[in-house]
Amino acid sequence: MIGLARKRGGATDLAYSAVLVAPFGLVAIRVHDERIAGVDYLLAGEQRQMAPVHALAREACRQIRAYLRDPRHRFDLPCAPEGTPFQQRVWAAIARIPSGATLTYGELAAAIGSGARAVGGACGSNPIPLIVPCHRVVAAGGGLGGFMHSRAAPPLRIKGWLLQHEASR
Repeated sequence: MIGLARKRGGATDLAYSAVLVAPFGLVAIRVHDERIAGVDYLLAGEQRQMAPVHALAREACRQIRAYLRDPRHRFDLPCAPEGTPFQQRVWAAIARIPSGATLTYGELAAAIGSGARAVGGACGSNPIPLIVPCHRVVAAGGGLGGFMHSRAAPPLRIKGWLLQHEASR
């Protein structure tokens, strides 16, 4: 893995419930206790496509494919993102950003009464991107900012693709 998959407990968690192909690489889904616990972006070659292992993973794949066809698709999946109360507050605010719209880290911070750096940290820790669309939070002046605690090219290409996909509707 080159840093695109989330790290859990010091090792990369490869206990995926499904892995599907997306235009920017692979999307891996983790399910725990009948809830979506994680969505990881992987590059081709890091993992192979994997058929869903149960009904919720199958539904998550169906909804992700629907989003990839139509960026206006609204996800309706039971989720269990683990995070601090602050992270949960940031993720709830991100979830309200509509497809095709963006907020800067500063605008989102002002909306929840926090600071831009703290919001950026919570965005980077989002365990269920796409479902909680943290790619819609950008830097002041319209730059991409960071993505998944990174400013490296592979994550930023994914963020750029997602924003372009939503702008093309």
